[in-house]
Amino acid sequence: MKVKNLNGTSANACKKCGSWLAHWEKLSGKTAKTCCCKGCANDAKVGAHVQKDTTDMSWYIIPLCHACNKKPSTEVFELNTGSTLESAVACS
Repeated sequence: MKVKNLNGTSANACKKCGSWLAHWEKLSGKTAKTCCCKGCANDAKVGAHVQKDTTDMSWYIIPLCHACNKKPSTEVFELNTGSTLESAVACS
C-alpha cells in the first residue's frame, strides 16, 4: 500500500490513549516495533498521520521512525507488507 505523510498534525493528540502510537497498538492489537516504511529497519517511535495515495481523504495512523515521519506530504512511500492502518479518529 502507498501512503503520504500528513505534516503539521502533531497538535492533534489522541487524548484517550495518550499517544497516537498507543492508539495504533490498542486498535491493531499489535506492538509497534519497526517502522512501517518499506526498506526502513529503524525502530518505530511515533504514530504518524498518513493518507492513502488514493481518493480516500481519511487520516490513518501507522508506526514510523522519526526520519520517515519527516517525509514531506508530497512524497508517496510504500508500506511494508502486512502493515496495518488504523483510523486516526480518537478511540473511546
